[in-house]
Amino acid sequence: MRFSVIVPVYNVRDYLPRCVDSVLAQDTSECEMILVDDGSTDGESGKICDVYAAAHPGLISVIHQKNGGLGCARNTGIAAARGEYLVFLDSDDYLRDDTLEKLSAAIDSTHADIYTFGFSICREGREPESVTDALPEGKALTAAKTPEMLEMNPSACNRIWKRELFAETGILFPARVWYEDIRTTIKLFVKAKSIVSLHQCFYCYTVREDSITHNTNVARNSEIMDAFDDLLVWFEKNGYYDEYKTELERLALEHVYIAASVRVLRIDRKSHLLGEFSDYMDNNFPGFMSNPRLESLTSSQKLVLKLLRGKKYGLIAAMFRIKGSLG
Repeated sequence: MRFSVIVPVYNVRDYLPRCVDSVLAQDTSECEMILVDDGSTDGESGKICDVYAAAHPGLISVIHQKNGGLGCARNTGIAAARGEYLVFLDSDDYLRDDTLEKLSAAIDSTHADIYTFGFSICREGREPESVTDALPEGKALTAAKTPEMLEMNPSACNRIWKRELFAETGILFPARVWYEDIRTTIKLFVKAKSIVSLHQCFYCYTVREDSITHNTNVARNSEIMDAFDDLLVWFEKNGYYDEYKTELERLALEHVYIAASVRVLRIDRKSHLLGEFSDYMDNNFPGFMSNPRLESLTSSQKLVLKLLRGKKYGLIAAMFRIKGSLG
């Protein structure tokens, strides 16, 4: 079997049918779909999983478990998976037609550990926005030779992963935390023997107001620092820190200092976290403003960085009230 599509499910009755149907529309001859009902409480999501499994025996299976969070649900799916490659599909998102067929063709050509591909950001009432990475297309790469790949969007979903990569490295997703992807995918990029980039947009990411990037629980944004602590410890322990310090610094700059600060500023411009993000960078990456990879930031990110260094928080908040998103 080539693909195991793992779908964590938690209170998504309005989105789940579209998600599952997008997989059923694929060539499913070499595919299984594992729906992990992570303790849904809406009274419908778990039942929807069971209905689909009953209608498609041998193709769709369901695991019902106590709530453990997204990372825990993915790990449950990994343990049950039989496919050569793992596809992580969030239950409010969906795949484009022929995704698995085209990915299978790419595997036949290059047999990489990881395939990364474009995704579409889908907002209600707006045209989808396509996003692809800057890596050369179709070429087998490694982090050692192309370290800037560590700066890619850390999502687990716009990639497929050789299942053996998890078994051989022992790397899994953390449970009950935010930013579980960045704690996991960056490590796997380093461990992969080959990574191939495809510039087609196969994955459709649905923007929801209750997602992490829109969540009004300001305090939980501090977990981005915990995520980077986890990364730094792992890189040090495994002897990779010196090799990838520039990329880790650039990654922290984008995710800890810029993105997390913007999320907090859009809710509370007087939050103590703004100072903590700045201190985190100064303490862990002194001299980060001289990082040679700063030029890879977008123009908006460069402007936000300049304003953050000057503590012009009101200007940043006003800018994003107008703009609406960081691009």
